[in-house]
Amino acid sequence: MTGYGEAQGEADGVSLAVELKTVNNRYLKTIIKLPELASFLEEDIDKLLRKNISRGTINYMLRLKDASANALFDIDETALLAVLEKLSRAGSSAGINAAIDIGNLLTLPGIIQPALPNKEKAGQIKKLVLEISQEALDKLKRMRATEGDYLEADIKKCSMIIEEDLEQIRSRSAIVIKEYADKLKKRVNELLAHAELKIDEGILAREVAIFAERSDISEEISRLDSHLQQFAQCCRGSDQAGRRLDFISQEMLREANTIASKASDTETTRYVVNIKCQIDRIKEQVQNIE
Repeated sequence: MTGYGEAQGEADGVSLAVELKTVNNRYLKTIIKLPELASFLEEDIDKLLRKNISRGTINYMLRLKDASANALFDIDETALLAVLEKLSRAGSSAGINAAIDIGNLLTLPGIIQPALPNKEKAGQIKKLVLEISQEALDKLKRMRATEGDYLEADIKKCSMIIEEDLEQIRSRSAIVIKEYADKLKKRVNELLAHAELKIDEGILAREVAIFAERSDISEEISRLDSHLQQFAQCCRGSDQAGRRLDFISQEMLREANTIASKASDTETTRYVVNIKCQIDRIKEQVQNIE
């Protein structure tokens, strides 16, 4: 389910901003981007995200909005002085008298290092980051809840259409057998009319029975109806129902496909096609449900 949340705060001269985005995913995946100042918080943030969200891809980004230079980095003065001394000594040995650009030396590996907060400051940063992260999560969940209301209404509408079409299929199942028997009897009578033979009612009854057995969809109708009831109960149940709804919708489609393969009636086939369209829509929507 898609969602967005953001929050910001300030501690000890450092302003931090959290931005959260979620997109659909069958499972839970966290993508966390942190500045060096707060890199030690990755595990705590991951636990917080997993505690609040159970499904989807979560993009978490923590930004430094305003911070002093001391808060961002340290210069290893010992290493810098050592490099300057070696360059000066090498220049003297080679007879080269040239100015050394310190700005270029700062780009050397190990000269500039990220500032690591002390224990007290790290505790302050952790407290602030987790607080604003929870605030952003609350905003994100409210947005997802609003979207969930629309999803629930759409899924219920699809389920109602399936129930109506399934009832039409159930009412036609008995009529189809009778229509087949009448058509078969009429066709056989037409073929035997010229030979002045009479149809064997026993043979006709056997053929109708075989057709009825082969096209019997009563079990599939009952199972599909049961799946619809389970689906409705799951929608009314607790949170984190997305995966269960996904599984039930797959079973619904399986039963609809079986009905379609057995149906020899064009009217029944038309209802099945409509049912499958609604199930496909449900399958798309339940991917958005946590």
